[in-house]
Amino acid sequence: MFGRRKKAEAEADPAGFFEDAEADDADADAADYEDDYDAVTEVDGGPYDADDLESGADLTVGDVGTRLDLGSVLVPMPQGAQLQVEMAPDGSPQAVHLVTQHGRITVAAYAAPKSPGQWREVAGDLAESLRNDNATVSVESGPWGREVFAVTPNADLRFIGADGYRWMVRCVVAGPSGGNTADSELVASARAILRDTVVKRGNEPNPVRTPLPVVLPEALAQQLAAAHQQQLAQQQGGAPQQPAPQQPAQQPEPGPQGEQQPPQAQAPAQPQQRRGESGSAMQQLGR
Repeated sequence: MFGRRKKAEAEADPAGFFEDAEADDADADAADYEDDYDAVTEVDGGPYDADDLESGADLTVGDVGTRLDLGSVLVPMPQGAQLQVEMAPDGSPQAVHLVTQHGRITVAAYAAPKSPGQWREVAGDLAESLRNDNATVSVESGPWGREVFAVTPNADLRFIGADGYRWMVRCVVAGPSGGNTADSELVASARAILRDTVVKRGNEPNPVRTPLPVVLPEALAQQLAAAHQQQLAQQQGGAPQQPAPQQPAQQPEPGPQGEQQPPQAQAPAQPQQRRGESGSAMQQLGR
């Protein structure tokens, strides 16, 4: 589908390692699995596979804005957006959220089989999990096929996904009540970001549905480390803990010699307990 290379170009994998699990559609919710939901419209753009782009191209230059290189994905930064970094309990970056004036957008990549279809399965799991969390859930058609839309007490959520070659990319859109409809500015921004996203899958033999690692740019990692050290110093000094001052992560401005300055981030979000990809959708929001 998007950025998928021909099968003949694939390297050999351990037998069955990336194969799709057999699905029993007879037990699926019929309303969620109508073929019409999976009809992909003509999408002008990505998400792209980095291996399919022109060799030597600067992947940080995008159509929506300068792409932020997060290791497994390069995500464009729209004008006026801020970064919010979520850290895992071990101190490693777990997710990077784009906070806009309309809501929050999170793009993440996952290992997937060579053949498409993982997003369809994940969307079904998410819909079931959200219903178990007492959310009102519907399935809608979008540019890449099905989108899961949920109304919860705290926010309206939309999950958009696309299958690539040995990867799946998922965009989680969180907005205020009534502000996350298919024709909203928030969703339009999220789709534009996903359309301009680049995935760097790599050759590591990761099991399907495994999140591909998030790697922060060096300047951003140093900024967060300095903020963390400041918080520790305040705690050790007995002073009340105050969040380190942060600047909005605006579009990078040219430096003195035309170099792009790194964006700045908000203080790291608190770690959350996680289940697997098929676990509670409410707990997966930051992923």
